[in-house]
Amino acid sequence: MKVRINSKKGLKTILSILVDKKTIQKKLDEKLNELQHKVHLKGFRPGKVPPNVIKSQFGKAIYGEVIDGILKETSAKAIEENKIKVAGQPKIDLKTFGEGKDLDYTMELNTLPEIQLKPLSKIQTTDYEITVDENTIDKRVHEIAKGQQNFKDKQDNEKSEKKDVVIFDYKAKVEGKDFEGNEGKNVQLILGRNLFIKGFDDQLIGVKKNDIKLVSVNLPENFPKKELANKKAVFECKIINLKKPIETKIDDEFAKKMGAKNIEDLKNLVKKQISNEYKNSLSAITKKDILEQIEKFHSLDLPDNLIEQELNVISQSEKKEDVEKNKEKNTRLAKSRIKTGLVLNEIAEKNNLKISENEIKGEIEKQIKGMPGQEKMIMDYYQKNPSAIARLRGALYEEKIIELIKSKIKLNKQNVTLKEAEEILKDFAQKSQSIAKSKNSKKNLKKSKIKKKK
Repeated sequence: MKVRINSKKGLKTILSILVDKKTIQKKLDEKLNELQHKVHLKGFRPGKVPPNVIKSQFGKAIYGEVIDGILKETSAKAIEENKIKVAGQPKIDLKTFGEGKDLDYTMELNTLPEIQLKPLSKIQTTDYEITVDENTIDKRVHEIAKGQQNFKDKQDNEKSEKKDVVIFDYKAKVEGKDFEGNEGKNVQLILGRNLFIKGFDDQLIGVKKNDIKLVSVNLPENFPKKELANKKAVFECKIINLKKPIETKIDDEFAKKMGAKNIEDLKNLVKKQISNEYKNSLSAITKKDILEQIEKFHSLDLPDNLIEQELNVISQSEKKEDVEKNKEKNTRLAKSRIKTGLVLNEIAEKNNLKISENEIKGEIEKQIKGMPGQEKMIMDYYQKNPSAIARLRGALYEEKIIELIKSKIKLNKQNVTLKEAEEILKDFAQKSQSIAKSKNSKKNLKKSKIKKKK
């Protein structure tokens, strides 16, 4: 194989590749020999079909398959030997080919730009740490306790009140007649939540154990028996038991029920949970700032085909009439994404960053721990969706690069309270909206000037 660079202009390279006819013939002979042991033809014993017979029957197909293999092999080798970083699929143009001839072809390549990394030390940003006060932690623990409400039996002479649990059997009738599904046993209602039928709970307030109570309500619109929807039904309810809510005692036993070692451990877990709720959002601001500075500090020419591909991804969910309208904005976004991605990838390669299978496995296990009871669903999702694994790998890869960058830049640590964190997030959201409005205004002004000139 002979390779020479025909031309190299900007991000386009054209290679000329020549494969001599002896190499091609050798590959053809090897293929014919392989087929001789596989082909079954009438009049010949298995494995004994002469090569010339196979050639006469399947010659064109065999030649096409061999040439296709040679093109893949030689083009990959040419790219590797010339250390070309390819952007997208090469374009191959066959100049000379045919049995008994050399294979002469050109390969046009879109290439990635050379990236001169700027010192990361030029970047500086803020990394936020959340300070969670004791009152906030105690308030969240009490909210958890409230959600774990317990009940105890009421005395026989006590009447039901809102927030009590009423346990009852019932039999219902519409216009004095029974209907399918009109009976219920050991039904439990927490009065005041209105989770059964609208207006039902209120009529059970004031009942006592062993009472018989008639409850009259309209059946709901979505009642399974359509002919009974919105009709008045009378429920004869036999009150079996009443339970009243009791305050959950916040102690070590309660903490153990919540999966903690003791109450202090539970408070630490709650503190971490509250901190993470804000930390994730604030980390996104820090990351955005880092990426914007990385893009600003690097100047790159970008391959047109990559811009086009990214543009298609961005606009694929847009309506047809909006694609052209948003093209300028989306092109800017596409260029920004590609440029940032190329620089991040260069940083990763220079620092030999990789994502191991153990890291992917560890992240999946973390997701499983965060969704107890959903283990099978999560495992099935990743096992049946290779693209999901690819997305997960990409997210972990980017996260690892960002962490590396953070270790090399000037990172100003700032402790903030929850109130201060909320203000930072609010300001960030408002600034993002202002920037978007400003860009739209400039775009509309530009269009207006163009119209006036016309």
